[in-house]
Amino acid sequence: MVACEGLSHCKLALAFAVMMDLLGGAALLVGVFVPLEIQGQDFGDLLVYTGALLVVMSLWGWVLWYSGNIEGLATSKEMGHIGSAVDRLARNLSRKIRTYRGHRGT
Repeated sequence: MVACEGLSHCKLALAFAVMMDLLGGAALLVGVFVPLEIQGQDFGDLLVYTGALLVVMSLWGWVLWYSGNIEGLATSKEMGHIGSAVDRLARNLSRKIRTYRGHRGT
């Protein structure tokens, strides 16, 4: 079970991505290699486009799964004085911009 520890956070996104990849790949292969003609209409292109769309949709699942498995960034406590100095600088800059906009609008 140690080998599956990295999959523990976003199993639903992983399942979605794998399922869309399998369905999209199957649709692409069937659309390309199987002659699908019904009453003179060719439906191979429809399966190719559908398969490509499913594979593109699977990218969303992979992005969600990957971003859900990223470990958290360092908190401001872990960053020490640099984090608090950056926080103070950002607050002061934000206040100056806000007051500048307030004076300019009146």
